[in-house]
Formats: sequence, structure tokens, C-alpha cells
Amino acid sequence: MAFKLIDLPYASDALAPAVSAETLSYHHGKHHQAYIDKTNAAIDGTDLADKSLEDVVAAARGSNQGLFNNAAQSWNHGFYWHSMAPEGGSPSDELASLIDDAFGSLDDLKAKLAERGAGHFASGWVWLAEKGGKLSIEETHDGDTLADQDFNPLLTIDVWEHAYYLDHQNKRPEYLDQVIKGKLNWGFASENLARGETWKYPG
Repeated sequence: MAFKLIDLPYASDALAPAVSAETLSYHHGKHHQAYIDKTNAAIDGTDLADKSLEDVVAAARGSNQGLFNNAAQSWNHGFYWHSMAPEGGSPSDELASLIDDAFGSLDDLKAKLAERGAGHFASGWVWLAEKGGKLSIEETHDGDTLADQDFNPLLTIDVWEHAYYLDHQNKRPEYLDQVIKGKLNWGFASENLARGETWKYPG
């Protein structure tokens, strides 16, 4: 079973100006596709060929860095596409309550996400995650992921330069501001919280 590049859950121009159609054509169509292709090539003919992407990530962690990087990036990007939406939406009552408990308000959470994303050194990911009924902001560097960790990831923001450079050049805070203010998919985050377990890659 080969993994597939999942479709974007919106039109390619639906996130503009935060993320343009041109950026998505490269980021989704080329970067994500390359991670998928390299993962499939690495597991072809092995005992991982019929495993889920989450299982491949877990099996490769600490034992096969090349496979881990490509499998984790495949998972992270699938999760990232769903972490954004054209209209953003609002958190469920359950999620809103946990946000208030952990951060004070949704606006305070957004400000903290922007701060952590802007301050993240070099490439990586900023996550809103749940563990034991409490929310936290987590960071992973380079291709690392929460897919196989002891967290339930709710949302992620890609802070690799290829996520924003065509639209915002080196202005990462500008990209973060536009995504966080209006394009974070709070419905997806609410579904992840309600399900109570890590999202599964569908492709």
C-alpha cells in the first residue's frame, strides 16, 4: 500500500493573502509530494509497507533518520493543510473552555502562538496540543512531529521558509499574523479534541 498525497480541503486560492495559490502549488504539489514519494520508496518491500503512516513514523524514530524525516514531514503537512480553513471558524465550547483555562482567552492564545512562531529558530512547527485535559503550545524542530508523541495535536503552523517566503519573503511574523487571525481551522481543532486521539493521515 503506497501513501498518497491528500487533496487540499479547499481551493488553492482560498487562503490568500495569508497563503497564496502559488505557494500552495509548490508547498503541497511539490514539497509534500516529494516527502510522500520518498517515504513510499523507503518502505517498498519492507514490513512497513502495509503499516499506517503513524506506525511508520514511530518505527523510524531513532532508527532510520531519513525515513523518519520524510514520513514525519508527510504527516505534518497533511495535518497542516487541515489546520487552516478559509473562514477559520470558532472553537467548540469544550475547546474554548480549555483555551480560557490555559491562556486566558482566545486572543491571548493567538498572541502566544504568534510569539512562539516568530521566535522559533530556523525551521520547524508550532503546535496547539492537548495532554491530560490541558492545552499547551509545543514546538518541534525541522521535520520532527507530534504524530507519535504523548500529545493529542489539535492544530499546527508550519514555520519553514517555504511555507511563506513567496508571499511574505522573510517576514515570518506577517505570515503568522494573517494565518492566526483568520485562517486557523478551529472546527478541526475541536474535532481533534473531541475524538481524544491523534488524527490519522487519510492518504
